[in-house]
Amino acid sequence: MYAIVEIAGKQYKVSKDDTLYIPKNEAAANSKLTFDKVLLMADGENITVGTPVIDGASVEATVIEHVRADKVLVFKKKRRKHYKVKNGHRQPYTQVKIESLSGTGSAKKAAKKATPKATKPKAEATEAAE
Repeated sequence: MYAIVEIAGKQYKVSKDDTLYIPKNEAAANSKLTFDKVLLMADGENITVGTPVIDGASVEATVIEHVRADKVLVFKKKRRKHYKVKNGHRQPYTQVKIESLSGTGSAKKAAKKATPKATKPKAEATEAAE
C-alpha cells in the first residue's frame, strides 16, 4: 500500500515505515504530524485518485529529528578583475517516519483507459465530400 501526499508544495510517494526528509517543519522531535492532502492511494489492485484530494484520507508520521543537508558551495569569479566570492548554504530539513496510511476515501476509482476509436484518414474524408 502506498500513497502520494503533498507536503509543503511537493509531492512524495510514501508507504508504511518509510523515512522522508521534508522541508523544515516547526514540530518538536518525537511529535506526531498528520498530512491530509492525499492525492492518490493504492492498495494492490485498488487505486483511488482524488479530485484533487481524497476526502477522509490521511497519513500520520512521527518527527525523528531536524537535520541540514550537505553544504552547497556558490563560487563567483570574474577573471582579471580580482573578484572572487565564495558562499555556502545548507538547506534545513525535518526527518519523519511514516507510521500509518488511513483512507476510506470517497473519490472516484481510476478508470481503465479505453482504446481510441478508429478514425478515417483525411484523404478519404475529402474524397467522400467531393
